[in-house]
Amino acid sequence: MIALTLPAQDGGQFTPPGVETHLPALFSIGSFDFTKQMLLVLLSVVLISWFFLAAARKGSLVPGKLQFLGEIAYGFVRNSVAKDVIGGKDFMTFVPLLFSLFFFILVNNIFGAIPILQLPSFSHPGGAYLLAALVYVTWIGVGIKRNGLRYFKLAVVPSGVPWYILPLVVPIEIISNFLVRPMTHSLRLFATMLAGHLIVVIAGSGIEFLLMQESALMKGASALVLIGSIAMYMLEALIMVLQAYVFVLLTAIYIEGAVHADSH
Repeated sequence: MIALTLPAQDGGQFTPPGVETHLPALFSIGSFDFTKQMLLVLLSVVLISWFFLAAARKGSLVPGKLQFLGEIAYGFVRNSVAKDVIGGKDFMTFVPLLFSLFFFILVNNIFGAIPILQLPSFSHPGGAYLLAALVYVTWIGVGIKRNGLRYFKLAVVPSGVPWYILPLVVPIEIISNFLVRPMTHSLRLFATMLAGHLIVVIAGSGIEFLLMQESALMKGASALVLIGSIAMYMLEALIMVLQAYVFVLLTAIYIEGAVHADSH
């Protein structure tokens, strides 16, 4: 980010506080840059794998604490998302995908609330676009597998709509289902993570800036900014969890629409 320099009242220059949104690469191999986001993504895979492998290792009838947490986590995605949305007959096929997506997004989001790490991986758009593309290909593939090429007709021609309205409805359905849906699916995750992270970071930068001023009033104002930043920090932590849930819930809704396209 390029700093904005403004003329000050005393004839000098004033540089307002700002934040750097593009972190330097940790190391480079030729033209390939290994960034902090990549490191956090790999770390999330290690943490998730360790937790659920450790939780399932003993598999006792009376679960211990770790197994109990693992079962609750799995049961939440299995029953509250997959089964409730897709339906009891078809949901099990998609539980692994929904389960993996939920905890992968959740852990990478929560990284933004952890000191030192302090960076949600999906505050950069690449990861969000990739996950949305994966879901996009999945539900279209499911629709074709279940209904053949007739799926595309089922997806854009709502049942019960009079034929004379179809020239207006069909283009809207095509744009909505095959263009807008994947874009909003990715941007919702990316934009909320970036916005929440920037608000907290800018608040911290503002506190530092106010404390460096000579005026006691300015130093006192930093306490108000601190209180506000703590509230925003807690709100961001809540949004981190909600966005993981929303992304997976929408994935389940899209898959359900593809599975039962002929009954909608």
